[in-house]
Amino acid sequence: MIENGFHDVPPGKLAVVVTHLEMDAKPSLREVPLPEGVTFRKVSPTPDWFRGIFRRVGMDWLWYGRLKLDDTALCALLQDPARDFYTLTRDGKDEALLELNFPEDGSCELAYFGLTSALIGSGSGRYLMNQAITLAWEKPITRLHLHTCTNDSPQALGFYVRSGFIPVRRQVEIDDDPRLTGLLPRDAAPQVPLIEA
Repeated sequence: MIENGFHDVPPGKLAVVVTHLEMDAKPSLREVPLPEGVTFRKVSPTPDWFRGIFRRVGMDWLWYGRLKLDDTALCALLQDPARDFYTLTRDGKDEALLELNFPEDGSCELAYFGLTSALIGSGSGRYLMNQAITLAWEKPITRLHLHTCTNDSPQALGFYVRSGFIPVRRQVEIDDDPRLTGLLPRDAAPQVPLIEA
């Protein structure tokens, strides 16, 4: 149990508040067209493709968990038949990451969802979320869930709630700052102060 009040976070560490959200039925979706010049496709990702899009989508929000995986572990994850990967492409360049994970418990985890800055504000996010929800509920699931944290875009939590997800749990996560471990450049996510030991 965490007592009320302030708690020191050691230098070199990050602390974030993680909000878990879920839905137990497919919501009514407002149809949104795909922006002109943008295509949606399923991907059979290679480690290089995944790491590239993962960095481009997530660097501003300090996504780093998958960057900790070596090639063997990442290949195993990318080849897991319970996982599906999708992207949005514009001008021949992939600009989004959607990962759906269907474990054997009858749920679907929206494991990763994000756009590069090239698509933010274009309506692509709403289109991609509609696809995520539709694809998830095409399977025999009873729950679609995700989590977001205070390092994510300030619009993320509200977007997920407007999409039909309900917040159900909060946690505090503490980990090494990926800008100090070399997983991300030191200038990534300048909105999050870098506090060194």
